[in-house]
Amino acid sequence: MSNDDLTPPSRQDPKRHQRGEAKVSRIPIKVQPREPLRKPAWIRSQIPTGHEVQRIRQILRKRKLSSVCEEAACPNLGECFSHGTATFMIMGDICTRRCPFCDVAHGKPQPLNPLEPQQLAEAVDALQLNYVVITSVDRDDLSDGGAGHYAACVSAIRATSPQSHIEILVPDFRGCAEQALNALALSPPDIFNHNMETVPQLYPAIRPGASYQTSLTLLSAFKQQHPNLPTKSGLMLGLGETLDEVEAVLHDLRQHHCEMLTLGQYLQPSRDHLPVERYVTPDEFEMLKQMAEKMGFSRVASGPMVRSSYHADIQAKPLLQDDR
Repeated sequence: MSNDDLTPPSRQDPKRHQRGEAKVSRIPIKVQPREPLRKPAWIRSQIPTGHEVQRIRQILRKRKLSSVCEEAACPNLGECFSHGTATFMIMGDICTRRCPFCDVAHGKPQPLNPLEPQQLAEAVDALQLNYVVITSVDRDDLSDGGAGHYAACVSAIRATSPQSHIEILVPDFRGCAEQALNALALSPPDIFNHNMETVPQLYPAIRPGASYQTSLTLLSAFKQQHPNLPTKSGLMLGLGETLDEVEAVLHDLRQHHCEMLTLGQYLQPSRDHLPVERYVTPDEFEMLKQMAEKMGFSRVASGPMVRSSYHADIQAKPLLQDDR
């Protein structure tokens, strides 16, 4: 397989979707392009090269799988792929929403691939993963938001890699949360993750089509249904929020029984996306971590390069038991 064949399909064929300016041109609050801020010394990423990076890309392409690492231009791709880990993105590589912070393509999604759960299970087995993170594009075109497909993927992995722990990072299942949670209950994960992303005042600009309260309710509803399974959420910082607003979101998450937390710096994927308003210092991330721990979060990952699934296995390890 040549290096050209390893490029994610959505980046090989840009005519079938929208990215950048074309993607965000129709959101209610327009992005105002400007000269980006200079990155501070603590924002550094590893160039994605080397044998292990190529091996993982080969495994993904061979099984027609996507990773959010590639589709969302994650700055940690080089580090994670080099360590033999990836976050799988199911249900295709085209999202039904136009969030201006995200580099995942927008357009009309393809029908679900019924072979994807088995293809995913084969990739997990090939990578010998003890911890698996599965996320997805938003699929507002599906009656259950794709929750049944999540459950099928979890079930397939359980059948082939029973030793693996599974975390799912789900969309908000707008308009079908009850149906989605019932579908997930057929094959629940070990950890349920749904990101708040930002503070409520910034939702119209950052998460058009989403609802702050809907996201909180989804987390608490899953916890009520599965009281023994940890729930997790995360925020991007540096988009114009105040520290007081972040503290208020953390209080809301605890009131909705969320136990695990990730806090990281927002990084602009391109000049057509939302600009970085400021770079949060490592000291501020440490202060927020201590604040969250005092509120009762059981595990907190907080730092400039932290992402939802970055070192997710390390964060989750103390909470998981092998008595499934």
